[in-house]
Amino acid sequence: MRCVGAIIRDTEGRLLLIQRGHPPSEGLWSLPGGRVEEGETDDDALRREIREETGLEIQVGALAGTIVIGFYEIFDYHAHVTGGDLRPGDDAAAATWATTDDLVRLPLTKGLLDFLNDLPR
Repeated sequence: MRCVGAIIRDTEGRLLLIQRGHPPSEGLWSLPGGRVEEGETDDDALRREIREETGLEIQVGALAGTIVIGFYEIFDYHAHVTGGDLRPGDDAAAATWATTDDLVRLPLTKGLLDFLNDLPR
Protein backbone atom coordinates (compact mmCIF):
# COMPACT_ATOMS: atom_id res chain seq x y z
CA MET A 1 0.00 0.00 0.00
CA ARG A 2 1.47 3.37 -1.04
CA CYS A 3 1.80 5.87 1.81
CA VAL A 4 3.49 9.24 2.29
CA GLY A 5 5.13 10.92 5.25
CA ALA A 6 6.57 14.37 5.92
CA ILE A 7 9.86 15.42 7.43
CA ILE A 8 9.08 18.90 8.70
CA ARG A 9 11.42 20.96 10.87
CA ASP A 10 10.68 24.29 12.51
CA THR A 11 13.03 27.28 12.69
CA GLU A 12 14.65 25.78 15.81
CA GLY A 13 15.42 22.51 14.01
CA ARG A 14 12.80 20.49 15.88
CA LEU A 15 11.02 17.69 14.00
CA LEU A 16 7.23 17.48 13.72
CA LEU A 17 5.92 14.20 15.15
CA ILE A 18 2.45 12.81 15.77
CA GLN A 19 1.44 10.19 18.29
CA ARG A 20 -0.60 7.56 16.50
CA GLY A 21 -4.11 7.32 17.89
CA HIS A 22 -5.11 4.07 16.15
CA PRO A 23 -3.50 0.82 14.99
CA PRO A 24 -1.09 0.10 13.52
CA SER A 25 1.44 1.38 16.06
CA GLU A 26 -1.14 3.06 18.30
CA GLY A 27 0.54 5.17 20.99
CA LEU A 28 3.88 5.37 19.19
CA TRP A 29 5.34 8.59 17.76
CA SER A 30 5.89 8.90 14.02
CA LEU A 31 6.20 11.28 11.13
CA PRO A 32 2.81 12.63 10.07
CA GLY A 33 1.38 11.13 6.90
CA GLY A 34 -0.82 8.37 5.63
CA ARG A 35 -2.24 6.46 2.71
CA VAL A 36 -2.34 7.81 -0.83
CA GLU A 37 -5.93 7.58 -2.03
CA GLU A 38 -6.87 6.55 -5.55
CA GLY A 39 -6.34 9.41 -7.99
CA GLU A 40 -4.13 11.43 -5.61
CA THR A 41 -0.56 12.44 -6.26
CA ASP A 42 1.93 12.04 -3.43
CA ASP A 43 1.94 15.85 -3.00
CA ASP A 44 -1.86 16.02 -2.76
CA ALA A 45 -1.99 13.12 -0.30
CA LEU A 46 0.73 14.58 1.87
CA ARG A 47 -0.87 18.03 2.05
CA ARG A 48 -4.22 16.41 2.95
CA GLU A 49 -2.76 14.10 5.57
CA ILE A 50 -0.73 16.86 7.25
CA ARG A 51 -3.77 19.17 7.35
CA GLU A 52 -5.94 16.38 8.83
CA GLU A 53 -3.39 15.16 11.40
CA THR A 54 -1.76 18.44 12.48
CA GLY A 55 -3.84 21.41 11.29
CA LEU A 56 -0.84 22.70 9.34
CA GLU A 57 -0.56 23.68 5.69
CA ILE A 58 2.66 22.65 3.95
CA GLN A 59 4.67 22.93 0.79
CA VAL A 60 6.08 19.57 -0.26
CA GLY A 61 9.76 19.38 -1.16
CA ALA A 62 12.10 16.67 -2.36
CA LEU A 63 11.78 12.97 -1.69
CA ALA A 64 13.91 12.13 1.37
CA GLY A 65 13.66 8.38 1.16
CA THR A 66 11.47 5.31 1.04
CA ILE A 67 10.91 2.63 3.64
CA VAL A 68 8.88 -0.58 3.51
CA ILE A 69 7.15 -1.70 6.70
CA GLY A 70 5.04 -4.81 6.22
CA PHE A 71 2.83 -4.14 3.21
CA TYR A 72 3.19 -0.33 3.54
CA GLU A 73 5.60 1.37 1.14
CA ILE A 74 6.18 4.82 2.63
CA PHE A 75 7.57 7.70 0.57
CA ASP A 76 8.90 10.36 2.95
CA TYR A 77 9.26 13.91 1.67
CA HIS A 78 10.87 17.01 3.08
CA ALA A 79 8.28 19.73 3.61
CA HIS A 80 7.90 23.08 5.30
CA VAL A 81 5.00 24.78 7.01
CA THR A 82 3.22 27.57 5.14
CA GLY A 83 0.32 28.15 7.55
CA GLY A 84 -2.14 26.78 10.09
CA ASP A 85 -1.92 26.11 13.81
CA LEU A 86 -0.50 22.91 15.29
CA ARG A 87 -3.24 20.74 16.77
CA PRO A 88 -3.72 16.98 16.66
CA GLY A 89 -6.59 15.72 14.55
CA ASP A 90 -7.88 12.78 12.53
CA ASP A 91 -6.03 9.68 13.82
CA ALA A 92 -3.31 11.62 15.70
CA ALA A 93 -3.65 11.50 19.49
CA ALA A 94 -1.04 14.25 19.90
CA ALA A 95 1.33 16.38 17.85
CA THR A 96 4.61 17.98 18.93
CA TRP A 97 7.84 19.56 17.79
CA ALA A 98 10.53 17.12 18.96
CA THR A 99 14.15 17.87 19.76
CA THR A 100 17.01 15.45 19.10
CA ASP A 101 16.85 14.47 22.78
CA ASP A 102 13.11 13.77 22.43
CA LEU A 103 13.78 11.37 19.55
CA VAL A 104 15.86 9.17 21.83
CA ARG A 105 13.36 9.38 24.71
CA LEU A 106 10.00 8.96 22.92
CA PRO A 107 8.61 5.56 21.90
CA LEU A 108 8.96 5.82 18.11
CA THR A 109 7.53 3.62 15.38
CA LYS A 110 9.79 0.77 14.29
CA GLY A 111 12.72 1.91 12.18
CA LEU A 112 12.00 5.66 12.40
CA LEU A 113 15.11 6.64 14.34
CA ASP A 114 17.37 4.61 12.03
CA PHE A 115 15.67 6.14 8.97
CA LEU A 116 16.16 9.67 10.33
CA ASN A 117 19.79 8.96 11.28
CA ASP A 118 20.50 7.68 7.75
CA LEU A 119 19.25 10.87 6.09
CA PRO A 120 21.97 13.09 4.58
CA ARG A 121 22.87 16.00 6.84
